Amino acid sequence: MRFMMLVRANKDTEAGVLPSPEMFEAMGKYNEELVKAGVLLAADGLQPSSKGARISFDGGRPTVTDGPFAEAKELIAGYWVIQVKSKEEAVEWASRVPFADGEALELRQVFEAGDFPEEIVTPEAAASEARLREELERRAGQR
Repeated sequence: MRFMMLVRANKDTEAGVLPSPEMFEAMGKYNEELVKAGVLLAADGLQPSSKGARISFDGGRPTVTDGPFAEAKELIAGYWVIQVKSKEEAVEWASRVPFADGEALELRQVFEAGDFPEEIVTPEAAASEARLREELERRAGQR
């Protein structure tokens, strides 16, 4: 099972405030634990929304709105993607994030092809997705 741990943005992350050296070190140690346990698939912090864009669709046409975006609490400042055996194990890992008091993390399970009924994910579509995932893993291994 894959889970995404989402870090919500706040006024500091939206202002581009970087973590303290101590927090940076603590996060590095936490990420190292995830890697050693073999559960980390991806992890990154995100630049402020002022450096991003929002693309909305209406009638099949995209509309681009440059950041920043008003509601920081609805934005994501970073994430981890982990692969574990259960939601309980994901919660255990999420509970170890070295956050300060008052900070929060959202944990969400990632959809897998097997989560969809066969009329949505045909055997051909599942095989195509498997090939894409294998290609992504192959490319990641070449970096």
